[in-house]
Amino acid sequence: MTEHDHRFGTFAAEAELEEGGRVGARKWTERTMEFGQHAIALVLMLISGIRAVSGGAPLLPTVAVSVVFLAWYALGAVRAARTGALVLAKWWLIVLAAAWLCTLLVSAEFIWVAFLLWLLAGHLFSLRIAVVFTALTYIATIVAPLAHYGQVPTPSIIGSLIGAVFALGLSRGYIELLREGRRREELLRSLELAHQNLLDLQDELALTQRHAGEIQERTRVSRDIHDTIAQSISSIRLIAHAEAERTTDDHAGEVLAQVEDLAAQSSRDVRRIIAALAPAELEDGALTAAIRRLLARLEEDSSISGRLDIDETLPTLSAEAEVALLRTAQSALANVRQHSQASRVLVSLMDLDGAIRMDIVDDGVGMADPEKRQRNPESGFGLGFIASRMRELGGELVIESTPGSGFAISATLPSQSQLHTRGEGLSTPVGDTVADTAGRLGEGDHSPRKTTDTGENA
Repeated sequence: MTEHDHRFGTFAAEAELEEGGRVGARKWTERTMEFGQHAIALVLMLISGIRAVSGGAPLLPTVAVSVVFLAWYALGAVRAARTGALVLAKWWLIVLAAAWLCTLLVSAEFIWVAFLLWLLAGHLFSLRIAVVFTALTYIATIVAPLAHYGQVPTPSIIGSLIGAVFALGLSRGYIELLREGRRREELLRSLELAHQNLLDLQDELALTQRHAGEIQERTRVSRDIHDTIAQSISSIRLIAHAEAERTTDDHAGEVLAQVEDLAAQSSRDVRRIIAALAPAELEDGALTAAIRRLLARLEEDSSISGRLDIDETLPTLSAEAEVALLRTAQSALANVRQHSQASRVLVSLMDLDGAIRMDIVDDGVGMADPEKRQRNPESGFGLGFIASRMRELGGELVIESTPGSGFAISATLPSQSQLHTRGEGLSTPVGDTVADTAGRLGEGDHSPRKTTDTGENA
């Protein structure tokens, strides 16, 4: 791992520890607020009941409405903790408000319980509905004393108004606190996923470069053996054969014949070594092996079936071209896994008169306007970066998609002799070949190309 990777990993670890502390603090705050809300409900109901009885309200109705209110509140709190269904919680609050109105029929002292309803409204309703709910319950706190005592004290009006505004503001602030905590958790997950994608890509690139280096070294060794040892053995064989025909000495003729046979056997051994060093390894390129691993990982992580279609005439690629195409495949398959909702994906590598073309087509939901797409932080390397790299190498990246008909990208690199030139990109007839690739999505091995399935044929 490089120094940059180490710093990035250290940063991610520190961020995880810091965020873990924040998550713990947020959960502690949630529990504290929940217990505080329950305590407010109990205390307000007890104080209101005591004041109601002290003010002359009948004891039995006061106790009855108090018990009914607290029982319904406790039932809703338990159900909310178990199910977390927001719709049920909203209806529960509406019924709780109706029970509170029944307590006001017994005594106006129960107006203090409205503070609890205002807190709950800010939690459960949208801001507009919460304001309407708060306004209606505030009106009830004014009407109840007027109905029971014939007048409403000014401090009660002002106090209820301040309590309503404070309770609603407190609950909405708490909601924003929870949302901020969730956003931080999502940011941490995005950071971890991006770090993991970076490590996976670096592993793939390291394997690709190592494999390419092995192939180059084996090719060099096989070429050196062919140009030196093999040529020398062939010369020894020819000289021995020529001298054996000219000599009149029987013993010397036998020795030269033995030398010729040994040289012939050595020549066959050298040819076998050269064949084992170069051609067998060159048949399985590093790029195709890396893409097979990507497709295999895609099938392991999701239910998407992947297929790799390789043109038999595909030339040997430089390491720079393989890296560019591998990054394109990695980014595209990450998008397929996270966004496409596809069941099949087809990757094709084709030789177009020296130019290299890679098509990646899925049968997912597609996109309305690919040109206006936005990069998702969970998708690793964005397609915009890939398109820029393609243009730097003289190639291009074309994206085609319509809603409901899948998503297709086509990456094209020029021939090896033109690879390092910079330009605006190749102009190739993309539509027909991408459509042809999409048509093969779901077919078996009916084309002349070499097809490798990473799993069940899509």
